[in-house]
Amino acid sequence: MRTVLSLLLNIIWLLTAGWALFLAYVLAGILACLFIVTIPFGLASFRIAGFVIWPFGREVVDTGRGGAMGTLGNVIWFVIAGWWLALGHVGTAIAQAVTIIGLPLAWANIKLIPVTCFPFGKEVVNSSSARARMLPTAR
Repeated sequence: MRTVLSLLLNIIWLLTAGWALFLAYVLAGILACLFIVTIPFGLASFRIAGFVIWPFGREVVDTGRGGAMGTLGNVIWFVIAGWWLALGHVGTAIAQAVTIIGLPLAWANIKLIPVTCFPFGKEVVNSSSARARMLPTAR
């Protein structure tokens, strides 16, 4: 049942916001890849683009591997592109929230803003993998 619901939500998402957000992230990634120094920013943008086109059934988790360079990268990313992309999420969330059926999509859009603003040190995983990571290990 969960996969059917995820599929349905992903299709509605794709039609209402996914394609536009995907194109915004791809454009940001292409612009970032024009300069050799900013290729990691482009790769982060492409990674998020793959997530925003089909988000339901997947989650973003903190890897804990960001470190000082990840923090610096997140600050630079936020100033250059993150807040612009976050505004795109807010705009599409408002448009989705106008209808009752769009409310869960609008909420998902708002939940994407943290990874939009600070992508370094994050990883996209299946929802089942994310839940498994949160379970305490048996000793």
